[in-house]
Amino acid sequence: MLDLLLWIVLTLIGLLSAGHALLHKRDPRAALGWIVLCLLFPGAGPAFYWLLGVNRIRTRARNWQRRRYWSESDQGARRAEMARKPPFGAENFASLVSLADAVTRRYLLPGNRVTPLHNGEEAYPAMLEAIAAAECSICLSTYIFDTDATGRRFADALRAAAERGLDVRVLVDALGERYSLPTIGRLLRGGPVRLARFLPPSLTRRGVHLNLRNHRKLLVIDDKLGFTGGMNLGDRHLAERDAPRRVVDIHFRLEGPIVGQMREAFLEDWHFATGEPLPEVSWPEPVEGGAAFCRGISAGPNEDFQKLSWLVLGALNCARRRICIMTPYFIPDGALIAALNAAALRGVKVDIILPRKNNLPYVKWATSAYLWEVLQHGTRIYYQPPPFVHSKMLLVDGCYALLGSANLDPRSLRLNFEFNVEVYDPELASGLEGHFKAVRAGSHRVTLADVDGRSLPVKLRDAAAKLFSPYL
Repeated sequence: MLDLLLWIVLTLIGLLSAGHALLHKRDPRAALGWIVLCLLFPGAGPAFYWLLGVNRIRTRARNWQRRRYWSESDQGARRAEMARKPPFGAENFASLVSLADAVTRRYLLPGNRVTPLHNGEEAYPAMLEAIAAAECSICLSTYIFDTDATGRRFADALRAAAERGLDVRVLVDALGERYSLPTIGRLLRGGPVRLARFLPPSLTRRGVHLNLRNHRKLLVIDDKLGFTGGMNLGDRHLAERDAPRRVVDIHFRLEGPIVGQMREAFLEDWHFATGEPLPEVSWPEPVEGGAAFCRGISAGPNEDFQKLSWLVLGALNCARRRICIMTPYFIPDGALIAALNAAALRGVKVDIILPRKNNLPYVKWATSAYLWEVLQHGTRIYYQPPPFVHSKMLLVDGCYALLGSANLDPRSLRLNFEFNVEVYDPELASGLEGHFKAVRAGSHRVTLADVDGRSLPVKLRDAAAKLFSPYL
């Protein structure tokens, strides 16, 4: 009797969970997968669904940000007017500016300077120097904060700044923190640095989340100087060292009004993690000689739109001459594949550089199963030789650059909290394009023959991995 009652209860829970997935999942493939799991595996299936498949994250930051923008002074209105005009006379980007105006809740701001920093050898000294020179506040957000030699240098610098009386806040993802032991939380515990964890597992508050991680990388100094890009904090990003786990990556130093948007993004996350009131944000003045128009893009599962997906598609559709994409993880959905193919078929040169060696083999397998869908219509794919390349950028027509923490995969575009910056600056785009071409020259071009020439077991493995692409 008890066995029958238990079976009935588990069946009802499975049916209710499947119904919830049917009503609330936007992606029909994801919905079907969860429905099948909930119905075929009573008990375990619904448990996995409520643990991994349900977004219970909502923030109040959106309303706060809207109130701030709509109540700004005439200076804000002037910035908004400038944002509606395509910079540099690039008329083909007018629709992209309008799209970003509609979905990002932030203005496109002039008067910025963006400087690329290659690998930890360039980025870490610049960041540590900025921390040492800080006068008022330091805001640092990262996914992984290792406690190796590099991580300890940052911890010491942050602790020294806090001991000088600065307001030093560190926000680390609760899952990413566990990549290194002892954790950075233990290393900074009891000191003057204010540390918070993003979505720590809890049975009483927001629940247990393996997805919905904070993947943003932000360092903001005194509301004047900012750093963002793809780098976490750790020895792995020192590309010149002789180590099997070394990683190639690009970070960026930003100056100008965009730094205010970066601090704003950090404070939204800090408020979410700690519940502390949201303070006012001061807006830096344009820097002398700053030619870049920039806009900060906070994207995540708490937002109304799939911002990054829409903006990437918008940028691809605006392209007239060339598209350059560099990303460590490439798992395109149907819309992205269609945009890439449409661009290639209308005569745009579309080049994508991927790492030949990936730190997540199953992602590489799924990527391999997708490549033929873009190769057959003219997109050119290149594999960059080891070490693992974590760099990410989207360049369009030598004018537009999309930079930041997001990859071109479902985890970044739908599940993670990401921060990117769109930049209109021919000089920056030209420099990054030069780097892209240099990397491409040393990479292996992947052909349809290469993809078709995979052995049958490899094709089956890759196709099986592709089935799980919505969750990778």
